[in-house]
Amino acid sequence: MRAQSKTPRILIVGCGFAGLTLAKKLSRLEVEVLVLDKHNYHLFQPLLYQVATGGLEADNIAYPVRKIFRKMNKVFFRMAEVISIHQQERRVETSIGDLSYDFLVLAMGSTNNYFDFESVKDKLLPLKSLTDAFRIRSQIMQNLERALMIKDPMEQEKAVNVAIIGGGPAGLELAGAIAEMKKYVLPLDFPELNLSRMHIYLFEAAPRLLSAMSEEASEHACKYLENLGVLIKTSTTVKRFDGKQLVLGNGDAVASDTVIWTAGVKPVRIEGIEQEAYLAGKRLQVDAFNRLIGSTDVFALGDAAAASSDSHPRGLPMLAPVAIQQAEHLVKNFRLLISGKPMLPFTYKDKGAMATIGRKRAVVDLPKWKFQGLFAWFVWMFIHLMSLIGFRNRLRTLIDWSGSYFNYDKPLGIIIPDFKKND
Repeated sequence: MRAQSKTPRILIVGCGFAGLTLAKKLSRLEVEVLVLDKHNYHLFQPLLYQVATGGLEADNIAYPVRKIFRKMNKVFFRMAEVISIHQQERRVETSIGDLSYDFLVLAMGSTNNYFDFESVKDKLLPLKSLTDAFRIRSQIMQNLERALMIKDPMEQEKAVNVAIIGGGPAGLELAGAIAEMKKYVLPLDFPELNLSRMHIYLFEAAPRLLSAMSEEASEHACKYLENLGVLIKTSTTVKRFDGKQLVLGNGDAVASDTVIWTAGVKPVRIEGIEQEAYLAGKRLQVDAFNRLIGSTDVFALGDAAAASSDSHPRGLPMLAPVAIQQAEHLVKNFRLLISGKPMLPFTYKDKGAMATIGRKRAVVDLPKWKFQGLFAWFVWMFIHLMSLIGFRNRLRTLIDWSGSYFNYDKPLGIIIPDFKKND
């Protein structure tokens, strides 16, 4: 336990978009900031699919947390996992011991929501971490190597097929990247393999892709994917998966052991918070100040929080801009709290959404303007490039993207030695 001091200690759980933004801006206030995360790096998840498909390497999108905080004397970091919260005692139980706080900010992000597939989740390939990205890359490459030794065309097809469940931005971006890989890269690396037997499926239960974006964006994204050869199945549910084939709601079966899950996420839960604090979607209920309902010193940001508005009664979307805006506003409220003034309510400003589908193809929805194609792709690249941490990461990513623009070539062939493909 920490001895009582005059300087308020703000304990931040999670170093994603919300936690990192909050910690950096709090360093300017007269507070002590302690950040907890189970990883010692900040991961730029929107580009994780490019690591999975060989477009970027891991250190392009991951940045050491301690390096970020080097010149922030009031910000400290501990690599730890939170086990439970004891709100009455203002204490957090962690994997490295108990830690006290004056204010607690929960910014743990989200994890995969497998819905009815929880029992077979070990056979699915999610995309939430660097480990997940390496697994996807290794499994695709291992299957291609294995397919060279298979004589039966049907068995060969099953080995190289890829199925993606989930028609949101992550699913579309991954499908587009794999389709480009099949079209431009794999014929060079596997000239003796009949790649016409490789099919890339994208399954979405909703009537259209990108259901959170405009119909215009959905239509263009669908057209871009179809031009790349992706087999799109909207209004299609997946009922079962046994590790070898998917069974669809209409009874059809698709043979593949490479099934990538991008269909849903849910907040990370921590013991010590009453069940009543969670909404039906398992997100924490917060008030207009992003403060946990029923609490005076616990706040929740980003994917963990169900901050509602007139346009989003069940909570704001689980997107990076939401988390960043919440963190920036909470810094202002901490400044008011510390000076004894009343806090100001949070208002989300929707800055739009975007998704890319391969080279020179993207869709962008801004509040007053929607556009697609090459210009949208350049906008997408600029926004993502500038969102990376560190000049070195931006420069390396720009160089990698520039090289891919001219020759499509990607260093896909590395298979991680200790990766074991699902049985």
